[in-house]
Amino acid sequence: MPAQNYLEFQKMNEPYLAEFGDIGKIGIMPKRDLLIITCMDTRFISEAVIGLKEGDAHIIRNAGGVVTDDVFRTILISQRLGQKGTREIAVFHHTGCGMTLFTTDKLRNKIVTEAPHMHEHIKDIDFLEFKDADIEESIRKDVKILKDSPLVLPETVITGWLYETDTGKIRQVV
Repeated sequence: MPAQNYLEFQKMNEPYLAEFGDIGKIGIMPKRDLLIITCMDTRFISEAVIGLKEGDAHIIRNAGGVVTDDVFRTILISQRLGQKGTREIAVFHHTGCGMTLFTTDKLRNKIVTEAPHMHEHIKDIDFLEFKDADIEESIRKDVKILKDSPLVLPETVITGWLYETDTGKIRQVV
């Protein structure tokens, strides 16, 4: 039977509603002028790990926290929406990342084996795995991509961080 978490969403929302307060009055631009790019991994919740609150930062999550075309689309909006957009970007990757566990070819083959009709739909997707399994190098690479991009405002402070999933600690890599 497929998961049916959605059946509980409204009930799960009740404790949040009880503490909602003035959150609805927070503006759309982050108070800290901060944008975070991070992984979709369930063990890293940036709000908890670095103590952010609603309204502090724009947060982009994808598989691996990888800088992609869609990340640039979001950065462009975040930096240029409103009177003053974000001026700081923090890239967070983490230990034990699933992006080190496969190659694009192996994942494509798995998908096509399970669902042959998917071949044409996925044949050109690069899943952007961490080929060398070096998480710190992936952080440095993403930070360099951001720093070298003309799409990111030149005055933007860009840093790269590693979250250790077994200890909860973070440390700056770049």
